[in-house]
Order: sequence, then structure tokens, then C-alpha cells
Amino acid sequence: MTEPVLEAHHLTKVYKQRRGNDVVAVDDISFSVQKNEVVGLLGPNGAGKTTTIKCLCTLIGPTEGEIHINGADAIKSPRLALKHVAAVLEGNRNIYWRLSVRENLEFFAGLQGLPIRQVRSHIDQLIELFQLKEKERTEARKLSRGMQQKLAVACALVKGTEVLLLDEPTLGLDVGMSHELRFALKEMAQRGERTIIVSSHDMSVVQDICERVIIINSGRIVTDDKVSNLLKLFQASAYRFEIEGRLDEHQASRLQERFEMLKISEPDYHTEIEVELINGSQIYEIMEILKAGDSCIKAIDRREPDLEEIFLKIVKGGAN
Repeated sequence: MTEPVLEAHHLTKVYKQRRGNDVVAVDDISFSVQKNEVVGLLGPNGAGKTTTIKCLCTLIGPTEGEIHINGADAIKSPRLALKHVAAVLEGNRNIYWRLSVRENLEFFAGLQGLPIRQVRSHIDQLIELFQLKEKERTEARKLSRGMQQKLAVACALVKGTEVLLLDEPTLGLDVGMSHELRFALKEMAQRGERTIIVSSHDMSVVQDICERVIIINSGRIVTDDKVSNLLKLFQASAYRFEIEGRLDEHQASRLQERFEMLKISEPDYHTEIEVELINGSQIYEIMEILKAGDSCIKAIDRREPDLEEIFLKIVKGGAN
């Protein structure tokens, strides 16, 4: 395997408090990311995601640990490391309000020492990719929040760095604009143009564009695996039964004794049973219990897990 483009070793960040206990935001985490890999960073509020991202882009210094980006030591030589990294933090704050869309892109390319003539076609591509063509001469301050956020990501990309760090790129966007930004990121990820780490509360964003996910809780890594592997691991398979009428007390009692992860509800004139089965053959046990009480099964549906369910199970200890 080739050398990772980004490595973090025993990364720790402690915020000192004048009063009370110090806050450990990041607690001895280690991970690496390969070239052109797309990795999602997930965790509940306060888990340490944003602090980790800020350490990676040298915005804050870790208390302990090492960070290497494309071979450069990001702690000892931050300027050298930053040549290989672009970041979008806190949404749309890294753009200049009085510059137009195109002027912003040209400005950030210039900061990297890239001649305009050299990047003009790349800027055109980014404007098309992020659907900003109609607004390319409009000042950033006059754009909607969603367009500002898309411009912020485009400005990070125009730098041409190997690594792109995105912290909550869809936060605060409406559904339509979130889908547009997600589509652009997905297109970019599928082309393998960048090494991307994306921190997001939007599970569908991570499931859509990331091949691997690192889940952080209380400053520690609790899971680091491919999204496809996690989906298989938790494919333990949620089923939904729709029953005509009501169950009798004996049926309900037998089902709840036999299956821990089972929920019975009674909307209108039918009964719904939702259950998670570790072994798919257990479905026949449920059917036998229902048959013994002469219950009429109207429908059986199988529901595949999504990343949000998996995330909640892991954070609550369901992966153990």
C-alpha cells in the first residue's frame, strides 16, 4: 500500500479551564487516509469532530500527537503542510463578500500562486459543477446562503490541493440546496480527484459520498471502517409485519418474551409489529406464533438499515 496522504498519531487536544475540570476534546486518536480516499467523520455534538478538523488544518495546535500531510509535519512546519490542504469551516465564512463568484475563485487561485490563464478552464468547470453559472458575476454578499456555501467549497477546490477538509458543508441549507451540494461532492468523489474528509451531521451526505467512516464519541474513535462493511454488519434485518385486527394477550406476551428488539403498535383496525432479527430464519418463529393465534398477516416488509441507525447503535454500544 502507498504512503498515506494524511496521518494523525495519538492526537489529543485539551482545553484548560480556569475553574473546574479541563475539557478533553480529542482523546488520543490515530488514523490515516490514503490518496483520493473519501472519509466521513461522524459523531454527536461535542464528540470532537470540529476540533479534529481544526487540528488537521493547523488552525489550532494539538496538546499532544503528530500530524503529517503529504509527508510534511503539520505541527513543526505548518506552512509546508498547508500547501497540501484546503478547508471549509463554518459554512460560508471563507469567501470575500464584495467579490463576485468568479473573482473569488480567481483570488483564491492567486493565493496559491496559480496564474489565471492556467486555471481559467478549471474555474469554468467548478462554476458548472456547482451550478453557479447564472451568478458568476454576482457579488458573494448578494447570493443565497446555499450558493455562498457552494462557492466556499468551490474556492477550496480551486486551490488544487491534494487534501480537502469539509466541516458540516450542508449545515443550514434547505433540502434542495443540500442535494445540489451533495451531488457536486459525489461527482467529485466518484472521479477520485481529491482526498476528502467530510464532517457532517447529515448521515445521508456521508452515506452518499464516503467510502469509509470514522465515528468519534467523547473524543475517541469508536469505529473506523468502510461504509459498506458497516451496512453489512448491521444488516440484521429489520422486519415490519402488518396484521389484520388485534393480537391476543398470549401472542403479544410470547413475541415480547422471545424477541428483545420488538415493538407492537395498534393504529386504526390493524396491528403493526416491528422487529430486528439477528438471524433471518427467526422470521418463521414469528409466523408460527401468529399462525397459532389465527392472526391474518396482511404484509411483511424488510427494511434495510441506513447509516443513521448504524451510527446510533455504535454510539450507544450496539457494535459490541
